[in-house]
Amino acid sequence: MSSNTFGKLFRFTTWGESHGPAIGCVIDGCPPNIQLNEKDIQKFLDKRKPGTSKFVTQRKEDDKVIILSGVFNGKTTGTPISLIIWNKDQRSKDYGDIKSKFRPGHADLTYFLKYQNRDYRGGGRSSARETACRVAAGAIARKVIKHLTKKDILIHGAVIQVGEIAINPRNFDWKNTNKNPFFCPDKKIIPIWEEYLDAIRKKGLSVGAKIFVEAKNVPTGLGEPVYSKLDSDLASAMISINAVKGVEIGLGNNSVDITGAENSDELRVNKNKKIIFSSNNSGGILGGISSGQDIQLSVAIKPTSSILKSQKTINDKYKNTNISTRGRHDPCVGIRAVPIVEAMTACVLADHLMRNKAQCG
Repeated sequence: MSSNTFGKLFRFTTWGESHGPAIGCVIDGCPPNIQLNEKDIQKFLDKRKPGTSKFVTQRKEDDKVIILSGVFNGKTTGTPISLIIWNKDQRSKDYGDIKSKFRPGHADLTYFLKYQNRDYRGGGRSSARETACRVAAGAIARKVIKHLTKKDILIHGAVIQVGEIAINPRNFDWKNTNKNPFFCPDKKIIPIWEEYLDAIRKKGLSVGAKIFVEAKNVPTGLGEPVYSKLDSDLASAMISINAVKGVEIGLGNNSVDITGAENSDELRVNKNKKIIFSSNNSGGILGGISSGQDIQLSVAIKPTSSILKSQKTINDKYKNTNISTRGRHDPCVGIRAVPIVEAMTACVLADHLMRNKAQCG
């Protein structure tokens, strides 16, 4: 299997399977002399780990990260940083009844067609378990960002829709996202989501979610004008996350509904010669290059494919059959995706900061 590496100058490679003994990643290109320890990484892994509420998978993993290399006396050395997270709560027997069947909506079929074998235990490499490694890499990317820029770049995400129920934008408050299990910025909608997801879970079904992510204080000049545009790299990063089926930059698909005059972010200069934008429909990116405005994007995540409800499928002998996926699955996998989306944003920004510094000084 190729293409397990993301990034150009700030790069990370992930390894491991859902039910293997461990997962991990290697970060290459991290500058030297950045203070780093396990606690710097662990606080972000704790946001993603399973079993934190009844609305996510009940697999119990502490996701404790161990730094194996690339750090000496509390500082990065400039050499590859290797991280490992041991798997402790695998229940492979949950998949024994379906090991010869392909779960609809999952990567089971395409992995088998491509490689002529597959790890049926939780999806193996296609499992969202792999995303813990991305979150770990994202934690280091945040340290790199702080090291490379004088600005304090703030990256934060929020769930703004669960299934068919979206938040009220007028109630949006970033302070609420860390006070509830949904990473929700609208505290008034939380009891509605709780009741809604309880009903979905009891029916053996699942729903999708929409995540909004914002990066504040991003400097101008990140991204290339033709290939490796900042928005194309961000979109690529997001679509590489399990279950992501759509990415919108700024106003996104809604820009179709308005005129060019309405969509354009008009410009002015204030008395301090600072550029002022009338709006941010571009999501902080113009021509593939950051404009100095907040980077804003939204990510659509499909419903969890593993559900209790019986579905039609085929087996590895190409015979028709039915399947019901038991085990510990998220009724809405999008909830735990917030720290993953944040991490991938951080990795893209760290990579582009390094690339911009190399080219433009």
